[in-house]
Amino acid sequence: MPKHSQPRRGSMQFWPRKRARKILPSVNWNSVPNQKGLLGFVCYKVGMASVLVRDNTEHSQTKGQKIIVPATLMECPPLKILSVRFYKKNKIVKELFVGGEKELKSKIKLSKKQKKADLEIKEEYDNIRIIVYTLTNKTTIKKTPDIAELAIGGTKEEQLEFVKNSINKELNFNEVFDKDLIDIRGVTKGKGTQGPVKRFGISLRVHKAEKGVRKVGSIGPWHPARVTFRVPMAGQTGFFSRAVYNSKILKKGRISEQDINPKAGFKHYGKIKTEYIILRGSVQGPAKRQVIITPAIRGTKKQAKKNLEFLEIR
Repeated sequence: MPKHSQPRRGSMQFWPRKRARKILPSVNWNSVPNQKGLLGFVCYKVGMASVLVRDNTEHSQTKGQKIIVPATLMECPPLKILSVRFYKKNKIVKELFVGGEKELKSKIKLSKKQKKADLEIKEEYDNIRIIVYTLTNKTTIKKTPDIAELAIGGTKEEQLEFVKNSINKELNFNEVFDKDLIDIRGVTKGKGTQGPVKRFGISLRVHKAEKGVRKVGSIGPWHPARVTFRVPMAGQTGFFSRAVYNSKILKKGRISEQDINPKAGFKHYGKIKTEYIILRGSVQGPAKRQVIITPAIRGTKKQAKKNLEFLEIR
């Protein structure tokens, strides 16, 4: 009789399975490819749709044909710089506030010790990062902006020049972010407390099983006299920080140039009013969920060579 072998249920890569501390997750900017310009952007999920594209990928079985692919629409309102942080050995040596009084005064609490100063600082620093806020008042989703820390690529001189040219100006997605293969970091849908079948994907027990069907058959041996953390148990499901790698941008655009809004707006979202992108595949989270977009940190040739020409939204 062959030996029974079965992999464990549920990945141990993500542990503990608890709620995310914040909706906009932190990004390890050292792992993001160092390219000139802004290395991230904050966007909002609109919803999913079926998109008609023409497959122009070389050696594809459907080359030259029209195919329908699932896609996610995202709105990317402009960003503005709130403050500039100078880092030395991964520690902040100085932070300068350069804007945000008008848009943020009635929305969030700002420090009373703000001092607008010249960006020519005397302290030694390794790199520069900026604190940005989204201009959500230009959208239909909410008024309170989201604040996030984003990195800037290039040398120290190029980073400083980018900041000087961007102060009190709107940063638009299509102008500062020209990547087609991206990673998406965000928080998934929250599902509350769920049992081990939904949470870990374990099999249902036979209908004659004693003391329950949707439960684990054995929670461990008598000794050690405790339940180990590897046993699938009921608990929090969803609202986890996750990353989606190598998403392909099918189309970028601006509503003022091409209006893709349905007559009644998108379900659970409303109408897009600023810039938007259409991604192939799905994105974690419900409608209106904010995510951080970065260049692909481990792009694959298979995804990079795909050439899908956008035609229309079905």
